[in-house]
Amino acid sequence: VLQERRLHPEQRTGPAPADRPCHRPGQLALARERARPWLLPLTLHSENMNMLNEHTLAQLRALRLDGMVAALADAATQIAASELPFEQRLALLVQREVDWRDSKRLERLLKAARLKVSSACLEDIDWRASRGLSRELIASLVGGDWLRHGHNILLTGATGCGKTWLACALGQQAARLGFSVLYARAPRLLEELHVAHGDGSFGRRLAQLAKLDLLILDDFAIAPIAAHERNDLLELLDDRVGSRSTIITSQLPATAWHAWLDEPTLADAILDRIVHGAHKIALKGESMRKLRQPA
Repeated sequence: VLQERRLHPEQRTGPAPADRPCHRPGQLALARERARPWLLPLTLHSENMNMLNEHTLAQLRALRLDGMVAALADAATQIAASELPFEQRLALLVQREVDWRDSKRLERLLKAARLKVSSACLEDIDWRASRGLSRELIASLVGGDWLRHGHNILLTGATGCGKTWLACALGQQAARLGFSVLYARAPRLLEELHVAHGDGSFGRRLAQLAKLDLLILDDFAIAPIAAHERNDLLELLDDRVGSRSTIITSQLPATAWHAWLDEPTLADAILDRIVHGAHKIALKGESMRKLRQPA
């Protein structure tokens, strides 16, 4: 008599029941794993994008591309650029970076310039006829060719007629064009150079001043000049002649500077470096300070 043999259900031969699908070992688990991503919360994608954006912003900061960082952080820019193709979005980011750097450079140049009237700009010039200002001359100075060719500007006129203001406006325009500027009162700068002789920094200070694209000397010839100041003035101007520009404001007309220098040889040398090829502006009219006073 044969003994009955019992088989495990998975070892049975023959067709599987028609109403039960046949699965190989692990196939059901694989199908469930494939379905898992569809069951994840929708916030996972946005979280990953935020992490990616933070990483990208950190890399842009490391590259010192702060303009692009500001553009990416600007919600209005993101909304406006969302419908643009990739090339136009990239151009928008690059332009924001260029504008950012231009703004920072202008801020740095104006801070270093130490303009006495920081708010002065050529757009606010008072063009009343009694002042003797030429629109054609000012228009020719706006482009900055005089700076590129190392030309000087001589501003003369009575006290209060706007010499310092106009000099500062020209200095701000120079900074907008990317030129380095420094404002200084002539008596104070000459005193500074005199002190530099004593501490041994005279040569270094002269080299710093020689590198400036534009030096504004205010209140030139306002007080008698000493012998050592004449020599320092000649050294200062000699380093700049033909390559760097200087704006000089003075109450005395340029024709009286030779007598003020009071030494014919040095006066000829100094004035030759100042006056040759310079743009001359002689302001006229009443004091602008009086005109601005409330009635």
